[in-house]
Amino acid sequence: MQAYVFPGQGAQFTGMGKELFEANAVARDLFARADERLGYALSETMFTGSDEELKQTKFTQPAIFTHSVVSFLSQNARPRPGAVAGHSLGEFSALVAAGVLQFTDALRLVQERALAMQDACDAQPGTMAAVLGLEDDRVEEICAGVTDEIVVPANYNSPGQLVISGSLAGVEKAAELLKEAGAKRVVMLPVGGAFHSPLMQPAQDRLQAAIEATAFAEANCPVYQNVDAEPTTDAAVIQQKLIAQLTAPVRWTQSVRKMIADGVTEFIEVGGNGKVLKGLIMKIDRSAPVMPL
Repeated sequence: MQAYVFPGQGAQFTGMGKELFEANAVARDLFARADERLGYALSETMFTGSDEELKQTKFTQPAIFTHSVVSFLSQNARPRPGAVAGHSLGEFSALVAAGVLQFTDALRLVQERALAMQDACDAQPGTMAAVLGLEDDRVEEICAGVTDEIVVPANYNSPGQLVISGSLAGVEKAAELLKEAGAKRVVMLPVGGAFHSPLMQPAQDRLQAAIEATAFAEANCPVYQNVDAEPTTDAAVIQQKLIAQLTAPVRWTQSVRKMIADGVTEFIEVGGNGKVLKGLIMKIDRSAPVMPL
C-alpha cells in the first residue's frame, strides 16, 4: 500500500512550481485559482520571490500548500492513495488529496492559519529548538520539569530528533537541562514563534471558527493526523483534530510507525524538494522506501 505524505514549513524554495506551471494546463488553472482566492500573485512569489520573501509565514504556508496540492492534482495518471499524512501544515495538503477539503477552501484556511500564527507570534514571542540524541521520554520529562515557563515537545520528527517549543526563557532553560542530561546537541531554530505549543492558543481559537465554517467530506482513504497518529476517514473527527493541531505536538514518528504497522509499504513525498520527509522517514524505518512524486 502506498501512502502519500506532504511536507510542512521549511520545504519552500525559490522557483517552486514554475516547471509545473509551464508544462501542465491543470497546474496553470490551479495557480490562477490560488492567486484569485488569495487576492495577490502567490505564483509570482513562488516562481521568482527571494528566499527572504518565502520565509515570511504569510507567504510560506500558502506557497508550500499550493505547491504540494498542484503537484498532486496535476498528475495525469494519479493513483488513489492508500493513506495520507502531512507534517504540520502538510496536513492541509493531505486533506485535499484525500478528498476531505476542496482546494480553494483549504487554501483559505491555510491563509487564515498563517495570519493567525503570525499575530500570535507578534503578541507573545516564543521560539523552538531541535533536541538531538536524547530519548523522547527523557525530553518529555525535562520539559515537564520546567514549571515556571512554557516549554513542551512540539515535533516528534524521528528517533533522536524532537523539537521543543515555548517561551524564550522556557526553551533556553530546557536546552541547558537537556544538554546536562546527555543530548548530543540542542539547536535553536530560526523561527518567530512557539509553534505547536500553548502559546498558539489565540491562533487556534481564531482558526477554529474558520474550520467550523468550512465543509469537510468523508475521506476516501485513511488520514493519519498529527495530534494522535491514528487513522480516520470520519469528517467530523478530522475537523476536530485539525482544530487541535496548532497547540498539540506533531507526532510524525508515531504516524509513520503506525502507517507501516497498518500495511504501508511505500511512501510518496509530494511537494517541496521531495527530500524533507524522506530523511525523517528513513531515520524512523530504514526499510521503508520513500519516493518523490
